[in-house]
Amino acid sequence: MAHIDLEDVDESLFPGITGLMRYRPETAGPLGELAEVLLRAPNSLSPGERELIAAYVSGRNRCTFCCDSHAAFAAAQLDEGTALVDRVLADLELAPVPEKLRALLRIAGAVQESGRAVTPDLVRRARELGATEVEIHDTVLIAAAFCMFNRYVDGLGTLVADDPEHYEVAARRIVAEGYLGLGRGANGSQT
Repeated sequence: MAHIDLEDVDESLFPGITGLMRYRPETAGPLGELAEVLLRAPNSLSPGERELIAAYVSGRNRCTFCCDSHAAFAAAQLDEGTALVDRVLADLELAPVPEKLRALLRIAGAVQESGRAVTPDLVRRARELGATEVEIHDTVLIAAAFCMFNRYVDGLGTLVADDPEHYEVAARRIVAEGYLGLGRGANGSQT
C-alpha cells in the first residue's frame, strides 16, 4: 500500500506509477508527455532500445515496478524479446547487443550513479561506435528521467504488480497507445 492515501485509486488495478498518475492527473500529463517524447517519438534509436535503457536504469535503481514494466515494454518491441532484455539486465557486458547500444547503456549506467560519472571517455567511445549527438543526449535524459520516475514510484511506496501478465498487458497498451493517457480513467476522463 502506498505511503499516502490515493483516495479512489485501486492500487491492485493500478500499481506503481499508474496509480500515482490517476491520483494526480495534473502531474500525469507532463510526465506522460516526457515519457512519450523520450521513449516513442521519432528517433534513430528504436522505441525498444529506448525502453531497454529505461529498464536498465530502473534495474540498477532496484525499482521493481519500473524495471519490470519497461523490460516488458522493451521485449515487446525488440526482435529478440524477453531473452535479450533479461541478458542485458543480468550482465550488460555479456549481453548480445550491438556495441553502440552497449556504449549508450554504459552512459545510462553512469548517469544512474551520478551525472558526473559520465566521462568524456564514455561519450567518446559511444561516438566512435556511431552514436549521434542526439542519441547521447537522449540516453542521458532517459536515464536521468528514469532516476526521477524510480524515486517517485519507490518514494511513495507504491504497490508492485506480482503477476507478470500485468506487465504484458501494459506493454500491449503502451505499444499501441503510448504514454499520453496514463492519468486518464477508463472512459478517457481525468481521474
